[in-house]
Amino acid sequence: MAEIGTDDARQLAGALRQVLEAAHRALGGEGRPSALVEKVTGHLGVPPAEMLAVSQSFPPWEHVNLQRGVDAYLTEPGWFGMSGHGLDHEDFLNILTNAARHGMFELGRARFGTAPTGPATSTEVVELGLVHAVSPGGEAVVIGLRTAGEFSPSCRIDVLAASGRAATETRDEIVRLMRVHDVFRGQVLSFGVSEHHGNELVTFLPRPPVRAADVILPDGVLDLIERHVVEVAEWSAELLAAGQHLKRGLLLHGPPGTGKTHTVRYLISSLAHCTVILLTGPAMRFIDEAAALARRLQPSLVVLEDVDLVATDRDLDGEDGRPLLFSLLDAMDGVGGDADVSFVLTTNRASVLEKALAERPGRVDLAVEIPRPDAAGRARLLALYGRGVDVQADPGPVVEATEGVTASYVKELVRRAVLAALRESGTTVLHDRHFAAAGAEMDHGGRQLTRVLLGADPGDSFDEDWDDED
Repeated sequence: MAEIGTDDARQLAGALRQVLEAAHRALGGEGRPSALVEKVTGHLGVPPAEMLAVSQSFPPWEHVNLQRGVDAYLTEPGWFGMSGHGLDHEDFLNILTNAARHGMFELGRARFGTAPTGPATSTEVVELGLVHAVSPGGEAVVIGLRTAGEFSPSCRIDVLAASGRAATETRDEIVRLMRVHDVFRGQVLSFGVSEHHGNELVTFLPRPPVRAADVILPDGVLDLIERHVVEVAEWSAELLAAGQHLKRGLLLHGPPGTGKTHTVRYLISSLAHCTVILLTGPAMRFIDEAAALARRLQPSLVVLEDVDLVATDRDLDGEDGRPLLFSLLDAMDGVGGDADVSFVLTTNRASVLEKALAERPGRVDLAVEIPRPDAAGRARLLALYGRGVDVQADPGPVVEATEGVTASYVKELVRRAVLAALRESGTTVLHDRHFAAAGAEMDHGGRQLTRVLLGADPGDSFDEDWDDED
């Protein structure tokens, strides 16, 4: 069956509505009391023509928070719904009006779905339904919830009441409770794009368990990064009292595979109670939403990975025609200095960003290079990645033969050495010959591309003269 467009669907729904109304009148249904209308008017005490509706829309990813706000507000939830054609095209007040005049809609069950509340948890949400409630001032109200759908890019709350004040007070209190019970607070979140209608999505990610001992950087570099990001969070109240700003920007730059993302994972692990928002690639167009969310849920960490790709890809320009990089920097500035928000940018090519950052000073206040590891660093990496196996090889030749490689290269080298040992003896006892075989395999002939993909200097190669005897 061929799909139809939105405009055609609206016209079809309108025509069907007219047919149903005519059929209802022909069958003598005009004036027959509607159970749906009676359910609402019996609570509010006024007919649909005298009801007032106060509404507010939210991005689709806020539906779970809207549900939490309503759940916190209700004392006795008792959701009910409606049935009939065209429900997705009408707001609740129009549905009630049409039900009263033409009998188009009937009382039915509320429509429910699920929404995530964490990396491995979810909760039930109302996708379309109504519930009786009382306003903060004691007046009867009816609360309606609607999920985002094909004809509406937003989720929405409607509050029906006999007075605008009662409806507004109820809506405002629910929005306040949304923020009190915000499910995103303290979570690791990633913005993405839905496969349906291009809507933005928020995905929950597990917080990575990375220790300081797992991060191999030159002496003093990790301490510098921690002072800039973690210590500011620890002393935020004292810094504000002293008139100092909290917002900070960190740029991690260096060749691919040197550990920039791994360092970010350590920061995420260290800031255990901090809300983290990850943006990469096309999802960076949601920087305004991410920045607003970060300010709302502070203390927060916003991670922008591979920012150089944004700076050079014209397909990622903002909606107003400006390069997305400039929109990103403006969003960083708009958070405000008093907000306990850290922005961490990573890039393989700092030169691409240098001019833009220089023209907008203050967005990034610390740039740290993550270089290829030196000999001491490579020795520590061998120990780190080999800690789950029995390494009986002499690390010296391996360290010397891997000059110019990255952390990613060393990690892959150890894995291939383990595979070589398993093939040979079925054990994970590593000898010199296993590292020699792994290095030769990674560097052999056309496999120089492997070195490039792992961030190593393509001009270097594993030492072919290394003695592979134990």
